[in-house]
Amino acid sequence: MEKQQLPNSTLILVFGIISIVTCCCYGVIGLPLGIIALVMANKATALYASNPELYTGFQNVKTGKILAIIGIVLNSIFLLYVIYMFATLGSEGIQQMSEELMRGMNEGMEQ
Repeated sequence: MEKQQLPNSTLILVFGIISIVTCCCYGVIGLPLGIIALVMANKATALYASNPELYTGFQNVKTGKILAIIGIVLNSIFLLYVIYMFATLGSEGIQQMSEELMRGMNEGMEQ
């Protein structure tokens, strides 16, 4: 019998990568993608464990699972940081801080 590709192995890898890349989007994009990739990886791992001689592409699943875990951690840290900033500074404080940062960047460019 010919080996077939493990279902969603490439998609798990792509979702894991995207969850890391989008960690600075307040956790809104990367966190759900990381969770979805982790759930899909667990299902694919169970499928592979039941009959490993039937499937290829398990390396993509393992790599995607690791990337998804890293993405979940990074997105969670960033989301907690944003919640902390809003709780301590409020929206006006964050806006004022970003305006000061932009002014500093503009002054640095003029020199």
